[in-house]
Amino acid sequence: MLEIKNLHAKVGDKEILKGVNLTIRDGETHALMGTNGAGKSTLSNVIVGNPSYEVTEGSITFNGKDLLTMNTEERAHAGIFMSFQAPIEIPGVSMTNFMRAAVNARREAQGKEPLKSTDFLKIMREKRKLVEIDQKLMNRSVNEGFSGGERKRNEIFQMAMLEPTFCILDETDSGLDVDALRIVAEGFNKLRTAETSAIVITHYQRLLDYIRPDVVHVLIDGKIVKTGTAALAQQIEEQGFDWIKEELA
Repeated sequence: MLEIKNLHAKVGDKEILKGVNLTIRDGETHALMGTNGAGKSTLSNVIVGNPSYEVTEGSITFNGKDLLTMNTEERAHAGIFMSFQAPIEIPGVSMTNFMRAAVNARREAQGKEPLKSTDFLKIMREKRKLVEIDQKLMNRSVNEGFSGGERKRNEIFQMAMLEPTFCILDETDSGLDVDALRIVAEGFNKLRTAETSAIVITHYQRLLDYIRPDVVHVLIDGKIVKTGTAALAQQIEEQGFDWIKEELA
């Protein structure tokens, strides 16, 4: 599904990614761990096409297409979704109208007719149940007055509505209490299929107790330096990253 080869990227004059290689197949969930500043969020922003990040070398192929030739909107329509670490507020735009516009924009890109209001509202009710979002929040502006947990649930709700084939969870667990973490993770798990894949970026094992990754990668200084099973994440939880750095020295 996603293949990254020798990816280099910078922000301004600072090089952040220094040769990332990564292959994710259909149905796989990969966890990406690493120290602060290692390049985890930079990698996710490059994949979704954030214009603040400049790719200087390498390639990204998504379902056989050159992702780097596509703008941000085209990547979203192609099935790429990112759950943000710090979701922003959009005052004056209700959640219902926001989601209707987003869903119908993707349907238009796929050559489909827009959903009728009754059909859209029915789907929205079904998807809300996945992450236990109160209907009252749907009448508010996007994320306005939402708690941290509600914002993160809202991200997974949006993912459920848009039905992407490739998802990036960028530190979705940050700031969540145990109950909110469980609800968000269970919502994500219900959306996993044999045709969908994901990258889960996290510092902590606790999220991976709920979202069991197929592969775990460690990113240090802009490169993936170690890859393993879920047991690697447990070892990092117990020992930190210093032992990996010592291996590299």
